[in-house]
Amino acid sequence: MKPIIEKTNLHPRNQHRLGYNFEALITVCPELKNFVIVNEHNIDMKDNERAKQTIDFSNPEAVKALNKALLILDYDIINWDIPENYLCPPIPGRVDYIHYLADVLASNNNGLIPEGENVQVLDIGVGANCIYPILGNSVYGWSFVGTEIDENAIQNCKKIIETNPRLIDFISLQQQTESRFIFKNIITPEDRFSLTICNPPFHNSKEEANKSSIRKINNLENTRTTKPVLNFGGQNAELWCEGGELGFITQMIFESAKYPMQCLWFTTLVSKKENLGSLYKTLNKVNPVEIKTIDMAQGQKISRILAWTFQTEIQQRNWKFEPEQPIFL
Repeated sequence: MKPIIEKTNLHPRNQHRLGYNFEALITVCPELKNFVIVNEHNIDMKDNERAKQTIDFSNPEAVKALNKALLILDYDIINWDIPENYLCPPIPGRVDYIHYLADVLASNNNGLIPEGENVQVLDIGVGANCIYPILGNSVYGWSFVGTEIDENAIQNCKKIIETNPRLIDFISLQQQTESRFIFKNIITPEDRFSLTICNPPFHNSKEEANKSSIRKINNLENTRTTKPVLNFGGQNAELWCEGGELGFITQMIFESAKYPMQCLWFTTLVSKKENLGSLYKTLNKVNPVEIKTIDMAQGQKISRILAWTFQTEIQQRNWKFEPEQPIFL
């Protein structure tokens, strides 16, 4: 039997680098069995039956079942679901973001990844799936505040948290009541976030988002359809906003300058490489002390993390990931 080919484009600590063990996944989530198929066209894996197993990633129900199984098996999340028409996130790619951010924090902590609930993370646009808080808490024990403008998304996140009691003390939610703002109404003078995290809306309009969904389906199925599939549809706030990704992140950068000491690292995903030049120019206007760009790749999709801080090297080193200990006289 040939060995399973490792997905070396994923982060070295990403446990999904060896692909999916469908036998184990079906054991914890039997409904997944209905969606598992064998890809006989995978020539590299012709002698490896396990490696040839897959699902139809253009089928939203199949993707949801795979996510449920992964969350049970690898992240101790027993109850997880999302409403129809909301985004179903690819877990290997989402946890990659978490691992790379852990490396950023380690760079300020003598090379050691800070773990535990005292590492506070602000997730901008937590969505209905609550995926970043789930993964960040499961892998590193971090605490999260998830913000969202969509009340239905917040209610679904609450349901996920309440039906997984291990999350209750680590994830809180806050609705952003003014959609034109990102950090305003959310960050208070008392807050100290080690990180902000964000997967911003990509598109300028619903029409542009639908066209992207159709292209994705056609690429996955090698067909030609004219209808977007629900799994890749998403709600307005998830996939598009006025100004698209560039407008959203530009607003984020300008607002971040108002909270320089409340957060160690501001970060966001940037899907479109052509937006980076404009974003660097915007960052230069607010004078951060340091900017990082981290490349990520999942399959054929290339993305990158843009991170910036307003804190000096000394302030970064002095950032406390643990609470101050009381002094006893």
